[in-house]
Amino acid sequence: MSVQIYPDLESLSQAAALRFVDQANRALAARGRCSVALAGGETPRRTYELLSQPPYREQVTWDRIHVFWGDERCVPLSDPRSNARLAREAWLNHVPIPAGQIHPLDCRASPGAAARDYEGLLRDFFRGQPRFDLVFLGLGENGHTASLFPGTAVLEEEQRWAAAVYVAAQNLHRVTLTAPIINHARQVVFLVAGAAKARVLREVLQGPCDPRRLPAQLIRPQAGELHWLVDQAAAGELQ
Repeated sequence: MSVQIYPDLESLSQAAALRFVDQANRALAARGRCSVALAGGETPRRTYELLSQPPYREQVTWDRIHVFWGDERCVPLSDPRSNARLAREAWLNHVPIPAGQIHPLDCRASPGAAARDYEGLLRDFFRGQPRFDLVFLGLGENGHTASLFPGTAVLEEEQRWAAAVYVAAQNLHRVTLTAPIINHARQVVFLVAGAAKARVLREVLQGPCDPRRLPAQLIRPQAGELHWLVDQAAAGELQ
């Protein structure tokens, strides 16, 4: 595991964009395609914008990139809260990835059906052991990542690759990749910015192991890399 601290969100985002380009090109050289699972929330927005622009845009063979999401709120894809909408507006609409290689989570039927359908899609795509080339994650102030929220049953999941979650505090259903599939990734990158994340970042990285309370502690890739890219404000309480 590495923790890299940057002066601000802009420099963190530049580093994340460069990491995407590097990992994508490594995957293309090794396997001819690259699979990435995206994070939601505001922190990765600037990374996505950078990837839609020079110089990063010209450094990727976009027609061999396959895009998935780590989680999604069960709202219409046109809803401003949609993780897929954010990524499309900031990035995916501006690069030539074939439409059939962009795989948003769709909850129009039901959260449970969406989770089952997404797992089926992933099983068809990977044809065996699932290994994303890159997973971007964020960190919530309550210690959640993706839609792995404190105290929820999905934290105990060991078999399923995707699961529905109801978050009572938000009165909202969500669908998430589970910890086991994230932990199979070749590279997992957390993006954490802002002073509001300082306390929880310290607890996750340097506090006692308590993943029921701090689900981000579940993310420990089995045979891959784990990187935390954080800005100075978020790193303010690290020892």
